[in-house]
Amino acid sequence: MYKFLLCIRYLRTRWIALASIVSVTLGVATLIVVNSVMEGFATEMQERMHGILSDIVLETRSTMGIAQPGWYEERIRARLGDSVSGVTTVVTLPAMLTFQHNGNSHTSQINLIGIDQKTYASVSDFSKYLLHPENKERLDFILKQSGYDPTRKHLQPSGWEYRQPLARYRKSSVDRLLEEAKTEEKRYQELQEKIQEEKESDGNDTAINSLMAGPGIKISGSTEPIKVFDAETEQRTGIVLGIGLGSLRRRDSEGRVDDYFFLRPGDDVQVTFPNAGTPPRGIDESFTVVDFYESKMSEYDSTFAFVPIEKLQHSRGMIDPRTGVGSVTSIQIKLKPGIDLNAARDALRDEFPPTHEFVEVRTWKDTQGPLLAAVQLETTILNILLFMIIAVAGFGILATFFMIVVEKTRDIGVLKSLGATGSGIATIFLGYGVLLGTVGAGIGLVCGLIFVWKINDIAKVIEWITRREVFDPTVYYFESIPTIIHPFMLVWVFIGAVLIAVLASVLPSIRAARMHPVEALRYE
Repeated sequence: MYKFLLCIRYLRTRWIALASIVSVTLGVATLIVVNSVMEGFATEMQERMHGILSDIVLETRSTMGIAQPGWYEERIRARLGDSVSGVTTVVTLPAMLTFQHNGNSHTSQINLIGIDQKTYASVSDFSKYLLHPENKERLDFILKQSGYDPTRKHLQPSGWEYRQPLARYRKSSVDRLLEEAKTEEKRYQELQEKIQEEKESDGNDTAINSLMAGPGIKISGSTEPIKVFDAETEQRTGIVLGIGLGSLRRRDSEGRVDDYFFLRPGDDVQVTFPNAGTPPRGIDESFTVVDFYESKMSEYDSTFAFVPIEKLQHSRGMIDPRTGVGSVTSIQIKLKPGIDLNAARDALRDEFPPTHEFVEVRTWKDTQGPLLAAVQLETTILNILLFMIIAVAGFGILATFFMIVVEKTRDIGVLKSLGATGSGIATIFLGYGVLLGTVGAGIGLVCGLIFVWKINDIAKVIEWITRREVFDPTVYYFESIPTIIHPFMLVWVFIGAVLIAVLASVLPSIRAARMHPVEALRYE
């Protein structure tokens, strides 16, 4: 009992111990805050990456792609069995996006992805990142009347509500179209007069046919009006753009973060991509923007564009004329929860070796391996550095304990002369270290949890004091600082801090235990 009482008395009377407690408290609190924020960022990043990437991907480097995707799917399901939740085929290729804004032409490099709208949602969380509620339920690449995220004021109006008035305005304001129509009508009348003259002169069918081989006229002699695309009532093949391709994230005059759109659902864009031939040549296709994709991962939102896979297969010449089956560049697989991704990947690698049509099998973590490894390395280094801060506090505890042993030499001699053993004396100082570490780590634990709980409010206060932005949502694409607290992390940080304090008290405890009572009583 006397050992515990002496520990409490030393802790209450030795104000120098307060510095050691503060050091441990700050180290523990900092570790908790940093780990919580890093875990929050890492988890959000992985969820967003996994939201667009399926669990396992089979892809080929061949220009023509995978020729028989149905055969591959059968072998995949046969090898993995009931662990497969969904399979879809994808065509992915680099492309250039061109659009008009304020009378100027703008071009962006994109990753064009052809998806099967019926099965793609079964392998990823793609649908939940779309803006329109109907597309969240089921994507159909059809332009909607309106309803594209009403909370975004700069996106309104959108859909047909935006496209139809714009088309009517262009019809009424572009005089060139009217002039071309008048010119074409005049040319047609002149052509008819020439045809009549030829008939009256020699009735030469060859000459008549050559004259009639123009737009809107059949060789049979019957006329057919030229088909003109009507943007007011028709749309081109739908395309879903990453929101970063059609908007800029900025702050308004009141400091609120908002997206400013220079493209909206209802606008037409042009996409240039290579065909499947050798050597490849460029193909130009027009598409109508039907929705935006917002994963809040700038790497995806500023490069990804999705179109129907059938459109890309036909445009690139990836359809086998004999079988009518289209080739694909990758096959994506979704596994049921709890299935080991690495084991499934290895099984498919055995089924499809690299020499088999240049097919490569990877998990989504393999695809994003460098980025995930960089985040993990950064977290590890930060933990090491912060534990070194607690270790510095441990050296302070060591120096404090040596001072206490020197100052309490006579007290140690009295205790030993009254019958206290060396182990009992050592226990007093070890208990003092445990008590000091527990108090410091406990206070640090509470302070760290409170800091994490109020971290966004604290960030606002710091911004107000420093007049500088701590957390810029236009860069990180987060509305608030994400944090995740794992109980296991709290436990190992607490135990680690207490252990450092105990280890710092071992040497002073041994010195106190080895003191001779007579020499200790004679000490002045």
